[in-house]
Amino acid sequence: MSSSHGIAIALFCIAFLLGGISVSHAQLSSTYYDETCPNVTSIIRGVIDNALLSDPRIGASLLRLHFHDCFVNGCDGSILLNNSDTIESEKEAARNNNSVRGFGVVDDIKTALESACPSIVSCADILTIAAEESVSAAGGPSWTVLLGRRDGTTANRTGADISLPSAVDTLDTLKEVFLAVGLNTTDLVSLSGAHTFGRAQCPTFSGRLYDFNSTGSPDDTLNSTYLETLQGICPQNGNETGLANLDLTTPDTFDNNYFSNLQLENGLLQTDQELFSTTGADTIDIVNSFSSDQSAFFASFVESMLKMGNISVLTGSEGEVRLNCGIVNADSSRSESFLHSSTETRDNTEYKSAI
Repeated sequence: MSSSHGIAIALFCIAFLLGGISVSHAQLSSTYYDETCPNVTSIIRGVIDNALLSDPRIGASLLRLHFHDCFVNGCDGSILLNNSDTIESEKEAARNNNSVRGFGVVDDIKTALESACPSIVSCADILTIAAEESVSAAGGPSWTVLLGRRDGTTANRTGADISLPSAVDTLDTLKEVFLAVGLNTTDLVSLSGAHTFGRAQCPTFSGRLYDFNSTGSPDDTLNSTYLETLQGICPQNGNETGLANLDLTTPDTFDNNYFSNLQLENGLLQTDQELFSTTGADTIDIVNSFSSDQSAFFASFVESMLKMGNISVLTGSEGEVRLNCGIVNADSSRSESFLHSSTETRDNTEYKSAI
């Protein structure tokens, strides 16, 4: 079987498992909640600002929740659903389990919105607004968010295992995964720039530090000084709960230093450094452009976020507006009205596991 034919089959399978991929934004509107919940953005920003006081990386985590939601079943809030008699939660998929975080903050946002404007704001829109507000709060760009998404009533754990990128993917695999949801190479590079803030735990990058790809040596695209720093955080056969900043220069600020780090071989994840260190890659010029021009990065990032936020959205009479982001409305009567995530406690110590 040829490589191109194999890729085509893989993309078809992903699209099938995701229930079909489309980009639909005709029914989304920047004024969707102007009459029904006019303070939606300020309410969400208030909860995020409060969470940032005790957890400086929560903004990056909320942005990542939006990303992991949209890549599976489209932007429908499916990432938030807990296990039930009929649902296998995406939270426990291999690429989400002990990785995605921030569900407690989403619960707090939903509780505040249900108090201010009951049964109005969808969980999918909460993730979308929270992503934009998190970027803005960290010094990044702000943009007009299109709203009106409805929440899905099912999750897709199998789709999450297949369609989400991993930290050890090659550049070709990353491109395939993004293309499967309608995002191009520029989108890949600009959205990877979200790693300009946040943290990652040792298992996501320790494979680069000692025996990369069974070579017996570290990844040779990792700066030697940076390598020593990371080996100190993640000693061989040591505790795997260590955290490293995704951006070693300005870890809590949304800027273009992520791309400058790649030029110095200071990318933390393999998938980060692949963008610059893959010989002959068309991503190298994009990295160089974003490194030299932060405004260009910000503009591209906003465009890519808008594209991603429109993947296979539910609008109109499709789906529902969940009263509790963790369960579908049909199940809401069998337990307390506002359950918190089944896989994350309210204790901040539980937040050590992920980006």
